[in-house]
Amino acid sequence: MEPRRWLAAAVLMCLLVHCCGRELKTKHAPIYDPALAQTLAEYTSAVYTADLTQLFTWTCERCGDLTEGFEVVELIVDVKNCLLAYVGFARDINAVIVVFRGTQENSIQNWIEDLFWKQLDLDYPGMPEAKVHSGFYSAYHNTTLRDGVVRGIRKTRGVYGNIPIMITGHSMGGAMASFCALDLVVNFGLKDVTLMTFGQPRIGNAVFASNFKGHLPNAIRVTNAHDIVPHLPPYYRYFPQKTYHHFPREVWIHNVGLGTFEYSIEEICDDSGEDPTCSRSVSGNSVQDHIHYLGISMHAESLGHCRIVTGTLQYKMDPAGNIVFSKQPGLSFDELHSAQ
Repeated sequence: MEPRRWLAAAVLMCLLVHCCGRELKTKHAPIYDPALAQTLAEYTSAVYTADLTQLFTWTCERCGDLTEGFEVVELIVDVKNCLLAYVGFARDINAVIVVFRGTQENSIQNWIEDLFWKQLDLDYPGMPEAKVHSGFYSAYHNTTLRDGVVRGIRKTRGVYGNIPIMITGHSMGGAMASFCALDLVVNFGLKDVTLMTFGQPRIGNAVFASNFKGHLPNAIRVTNAHDIVPHLPPYYRYFPQKTYHHFPREVWIHNVGLGTFEYSIEEICDDSGEDPTCSRSVSGNSVQDHIHYLGISMHAESLGHCRIVTGTLQYKMDPAGNIVFSKQPGLSFDELHSAQ
């Protein structure tokens, strides 16, 4: 190999050792687990399935591989606001999994929600001056999702014990997942709550981000290359009290290398939430980077506006038209059909 190529290879190795070899640890364990990230990304991808029966019975095209054998306990659809979440039990990792769906690309309701950037005072104990994104906060707190998710968690833990709770979501779903995790810790006093989101937007001001870090110190926000959404709402460093501010900790997926020597890394960023050397160091201008994470598709199967297919399983519908698929944890679907 000619000297120039040797030099390029040596520089690349240094970059990989510097970025991939960093291991962030708390007093107990590393806070970022790449294998867990891959698994949660698959759970997040599945939530975009249009056929609710396939999703509820975990037979959808995206319901396999690392998530095989998952048991959905509660599936909640807020039809009016085009929102969806599911709760279930992952036997292999012995945990409750909670997943929130992100923005449907062709959903007018969701895009309006995403673009409504008004800040709201957060009425949580011990968080004076904390402000949050009004639309994202309301999408979780003021819809049917919150009650359904809490009910699903209680049912699952009632059968399987006080197992860990892992909450995830993509895009707007990541924003709702973040509010859910904080809600469970602050208002319900639950312990062992893990949060990992993909391509989520900013959801509060710097005071909120600081409080969030205090309650969920091991939270992870995965961002991808030039993904546009983590750059929204905009961050204005000249107005620190007014601007939106990400909570830590970001893990930025991006390519490093020289010329033909390129490699994708997952870079663990600093604990400020707004590390200027991570995704903030590049322009957020890519929709493609937003809908693909860790090689997994993060967008809806259907191009219709909030299109859902309910299939043959029975479900409950409230007076507002919201849909809930629900089962007793541990009950097989043959037993469920018999009960129906």
